Amino acid sequence: MIFNSFSFIVLFPLIFLLYYAIPAKYTKARNLYLLLVSYLLYLQWKPVYVLILFSVTAVTWGAALALNRSSHPKRVLTAGVLLGLLPLVFFKYFNFINKSIADLLSALGLDFHLAGLNWAIPIGISFFTFQALGYLWDVYYKRQEAERDFLTYALFVSFFPSILSGPINKASLVIPQLKQLRPYFDYAKSVNGLKMLLWGMFMKVVVADRVALYVDVVLPSYNNYTGLSCFVASLLYTIQIYADFAGYSLMAIGIGKVLGFELTENFRRPYFAVSVTDFWHRWHISLSTWLKDYVYIPMGGSRCSKLRNYWNIFVTFLVSGIWHGANWTFIVWGCMHGICQIVEKMLGQQRCKYGWLGKTVKIIITFLIVNFAWVFFRMPTLKDGWGAITRMFDTSLPFTLYIPPLPDSPLIFLGVMLLFLKDLRDEFFPSKCLLMNHHSAIIRWCTYLLLLITILSIGVFSSDQFIYANF
Repeated sequence: MIFNSFSFIVLFPLIFLLYYAIPAKYTKARNLYLLLVSYLLYLQWKPVYVLILFSVTAVTWGAALALNRSSHPKRVLTAGVLLGLLPLVFFKYFNFINKSIADLLSALGLDFHLAGLNWAIPIGISFFTFQALGYLWDVYYKRQEAERDFLTYALFVSFFPSILSGPINKASLVIPQLKQLRPYFDYAKSVNGLKMLLWGMFMKVVVADRVALYVDVVLPSYNNYTGLSCFVASLLYTIQIYADFAGYSLMAIGIGKVLGFELTENFRRPYFAVSVTDFWHRWHISLSTWLKDYVYIPMGGSRCSKLRNYWNIFVTFLVSGIWHGANWTFIVWGCMHGICQIVEKMLGQQRCKYGWLGKTVKIIITFLIVNFAWVFFRMPTLKDGWGAITRMFDTSLPFTLYIPPLPDSPLIFLGVMLLFLKDLRDEFFPSKCLLMNHHSAIIRWCTYLLLLITILSIGVFSSDQFIYANF
């Protein structure tokens, strides 16, 4: 069940009340309840795929326990990782690998055909698989004790706020919270969580889904629109994917807080980054950390020759591209980010040393690089991605902007402006009091009500999932 639905808005208070109805001293009972809720919510999508979730959980849990008893832990780790990855590779990449081989052999004049799969990808499979494999590697590297209680570990993997689109939590953060005695009700943490839930919902249904009304018209049919319209659509998609994914992450973290848990921070105003390297310190932080810990550092990280370090960066972001989807567009997107970071490192441009004006210029340049990379991420093929970008720079086209025939079109830009001002304040004026945290109760509650009214009146409530739920 997705958070931007009326069903969840109605159901979550019931989940909350039943959870806190269980006395705080019965930690295992609370965990069992949350585990049942997590599995029941997952079952609402496609019930049979709960077997995939359970199998990845069981395999990594058993492999972690076997690591402590085995005289050949590396073999156990390899077997656990391969078995844990098998469902992800099968469901997400089988058709892509099949088609790529067929296209290659066809180009060589050879006939090759293998029936593809028409099954849907299990929702959230990339997230819970990477979370489980991260735990297994942590046990192997002695950074985490193997968890003997299967129910605790199963809840860590399937915890419903983060299973759909992350964040990818570390076992060292979540499992101790699951095992410790949690207070009956933490008022301050719950209030903070509800604020995050409210703002995350605003980002999703008011900003992301309303911006999508423009993006989904222009970019798929870019040949029918002017270069300026395509460029504006690309800018709006850059905003859409941020508001969509960061909005979900805020809701997930907020729901976790209401239930008494701290989850991993996932976004930190990424479009104010001064370099692509800085961007990845702010964007999808839990994935960046995962890639650093389990791909970049094991390959040698930066403790090697410069050429090897550049190769490590490239491979890390190649893996990032592959993780995002089974399409050459995602691979190119990941390689673009890797190459940009290599160039920045060669030129010593990971940070800004040029004062406020230089910082502003670097923020704009980084934003535009990220924006054009997102075009490949959004489009179905490399040809379409390149076609949309070249269309933006076609000077033979009239310099006109498509305005959608919607009476509430200005609301698209209103939501974007409010999001920009909020991030601008958080980035450059953090000491300034936010309206939701104002010392005056009247101002705080007026802000809550205004946001809620805005969400209910102009928010786009539909059955659409979060963008990253598909990854």
